[in-house]
Amino acid sequence: MPQMKSDPLLDAKQAAFLGGPVAINVASHDAAQIPSIARAYGCRISADRREVVVFLSKRCAQAILRDLAAGAPVAAVFSRPKTHETLQIKGARGRIQPLQAGDRAIMRACGAAFSAEIMLLGYSASFSDALMAPANDDAVGVAFMPDAVFEQTPGPKAGMRLEPKP
Repeated sequence: MPQMKSDPLLDAKQAAFLGGPVAINVASHDAAQIPSIARAYGCRISADRREVVVFLSKRCAQAILRDLAAGAPVAAVFSRPKTHETLQIKGARGRIQPLQAGDRAIMRACGAAFSAEIMLLGYSASFSDALMAPANDDAVGVAFMPDAVFEQTPGPKAGMRLEPKP
């Protein structure tokens, strides 16, 4: 059944998963197709699940922010360390925007959830703190509308495009 324009690609369970505890990496490319990638420090999903906003450190994400400002597409991968459950979301364009009220709190909550999970897996608090430290930098949001969602959990369904559930 073809998707109607008004149907969000993300279902409620997927949207909740994106909130963590997950590692988030965001990728794009420049005009010469040279990839750029950066770690994101949390995300916000719109109430209607039609927009994803990932939070990037300006200092650590200069290349990808440059590529997105030039109109390149965006892909974000969300992976839970404990289970390796992973979703990839792609969008035709990412829109760079200032943080909104509450975004820093979302970043702190996402970072705390991620840190707690990796420490349960044996990583040290100092490693976790260093990994999440750029979340304290001058950050921006990258907003995009998902065009495609893919299952990327290792296994037989990895790479499968997910269609919205009615």
